[in-house]
Amino acid sequence: MAEPQTDTLSPAAPIPPLPGREGAVRRAVRRTLDTSARAGILSRPLFGALPLRRWIPQDVHSLLDYKGGTASALAGLLSGDPVARSAGLALGGSVIGLSLVTDYRLSLTKLVPIEAHEIGDYVYGVAAIAAPFVLGYARRSPVAAAIHVLVGLSTIVASLVTDYRCQTGMHLGGELATDPEAIGG
Repeated sequence: MAEPQTDTLSPAAPIPPLPGREGAVRRAVRRTLDTSARAGILSRPLFGALPLRRWIPQDVHSLLDYKGGTASALAGLLSGDPVARSAGLALGGSVIGLSLVTDYRLSLTKLVPIEAHEIGDYVYGVAAIAAPFVLGYARRSPVAAAIHVLVGLSTIVASLVTDYRCQTGMHLGGELATDPEAIGG
């Protein structure tokens, strides 16, 4: 007697994983969350104290920078107010532009030391929080204003706890530093 044939694509049948795909995703997640010496050279703490606790990996922070810049720009673009539009494009363009030239893994080129990028994150956060009130579009475009304030706050909070790392050893003092382990890791 012949065995009944089953449909291999039925919902009950498990879908076989793509060859190498699961391993690639796992490697990407592991690399993103890496805080070992392979992740890069630790930045020097600003003012001897910042960041407060280094628990957000540099690559995750980099993705947050790109996401925050995109959200700021889109909030401005979708706003009907020309001042909010200009502010959103300026805020979003500045953080994305700085991220593209910072000395970390997820940039196009490495021109800006990581400590300078960290200072830029704090300046950007304060500017994003202040822009709706200083430029006067907080009431005319409340959604764009709220997004700018939230992105600014999240940038400052994330910057306070990011494990900042550079790739080439470029620091504000110009020294090449190596650090075998994460601080607080």
